[in-house]
Amino acid sequence: MKCRRFVFGSVVWCTILVLLAVGGSSAAGAQSLGTVHTIFVAPVEASGYSQALGKRITEQLERSGSLRVVSDPSAADAVLHTSGSIWVSGTVSPNLRSNTTHEVNYQGNLSAELISRDRQTLWSYMVTPSHLRSTSITDDLADQLAAHLVAAVRSGIPFPTSAGATAGSSVTIRGAGSTLPAPVYLKWFESYAQARPGVTILYDPVGSETGIERLNAGAVDFAGSDIPISTLPGSTASSVFALPTVLAAIVPIFNLPSLDGRTLNLTPEAIAGIYSGTIRKWNDPAIRESNHGAHLPDADIAVFHRSDGSGTTYIWTSFLSLASPDWKSRYGAHPDLSWPVGSPAQGSDGIAQAVNQTPNSIGYVELIFALQHRINFAAVRNRSGQFVKASIQSVSDAVSAAASAEEGDNVSILNARGRDAYPISAFTWIFLPEQSSDAAKRAAMMEFLRWMLTSGQKECQALGYVPLPRQVAAHHLDLVNQLK
Repeated sequence: MKCRRFVFGSVVWCTILVLLAVGGSSAAGAQSLGTVHTIFVAPVEASGYSQALGKRITEQLERSGSLRVVSDPSAADAVLHTSGSIWVSGTVSPNLRSNTTHEVNYQGNLSAELISRDRQTLWSYMVTPSHLRSTSITDDLADQLAAHLVAAVRSGIPFPTSAGATAGSSVTIRGAGSTLPAPVYLKWFESYAQARPGVTILYDPVGSETGIERLNAGAVDFAGSDIPISTLPGSTASSVFALPTVLAAIVPIFNLPSLDGRTLNLTPEAIAGIYSGTIRKWNDPAIRESNHGAHLPDADIAVFHRSDGSGTTYIWTSFLSLASPDWKSRYGAHPDLSWPVGSPAQGSDGIAQAVNQTPNSIGYVELIFALQHRINFAAVRNRSGQFVKASIQSVSDAVSAAASAEEGDNVSILNARGRDAYPISAFTWIFLPEQSSDAAKRAAMMEFLRWMLTSGQKECQALGYVPLPRQVAAHHLDLVNQLK
């Protein structure tokens, strides 16, 4: 049986919504997570803020009544490993009419993994600052993280499980493609190598288009892609099958020193105008009307876009096509196109570096790249009229809000309904050839896919990705189990 069709209609959608609603993090739960009662909080890895974060997390966990924090890791059911990054993004005067006093604005993130006694990941998550936080950034991040962990432990909802590993000889599997999931893929391959000695999986993040070309040429064993299989040429679509892996967010990053760390709000129409060249100045009325009180300079917008054939670009231009009929008719949704304005940069790292180094610039990257490079990213107006910043929670809300009627390869959560849904959210896939002449590689790849759809899903949230809804993962696990 083929795995080509990504069918929501074959699962009970109302169940997915219930499972996703538990604390925003229940998708990271493990079968044994409900048995965790004692926890050791390892020192937080966050330069300058470790002590404050660790103390606050411990206090909140103890206050919950669901977990007992112990001082000896050997006496704990699980160990919480946490790392974070907090930085100053600017200063702002609380009084718009006076610049005599200034408050410091901070940005940051905090990631955690809960590790069992047998060194397996039971749960992971990443938080970013609350939109309307009233406490210090350390308290805000620590409180959010503790709340999501407590909710996951209380839910105790099991993730689908796969069959046990089978013994086999050493094998090396090679893949290439999308940069969007590259951080989580590389983590998965490292974790899997520890769990399955002898299996090495290599991945080259060269962009979705190049990855598919290499797969067609037989140069790799699988390709990572953010481009739905239904949009591929007929010969390619008929020779590969696709499995969803995780969900991610694409964010508009910007470098605007004049904002002093304030949040930038962008409408879909404004983004389309910037990338089509009809909006050229930061103080254009289309941007000003969404950012009352913010200092927007009378400066040209330096626009950056990907130079390589990219699934990230496909998602970005798909969103622009939804936002602007003019964009759709002139340029459409493509992994690579003749851009009307802007300068090219190679890969997401290239975009992030270009924006970081160029004042008054804008670009687009995956959420994790924005956080890794400490770049500000804008809130985007969603279908409900709310300006929402990307986060695990807002991407999960986009999944929850997606219409159950969408089926097949065209399933999309772009511009999903829902008050808190982040509008530039998307699935990403692994493509594999329909046929393989190497039985050992085929068996090893199938075993990895089973692991990816089960244990691997518990690792992705610490890196800013959202796991597949449980029923979707279980559905595709059933399909993988039927593959030859």
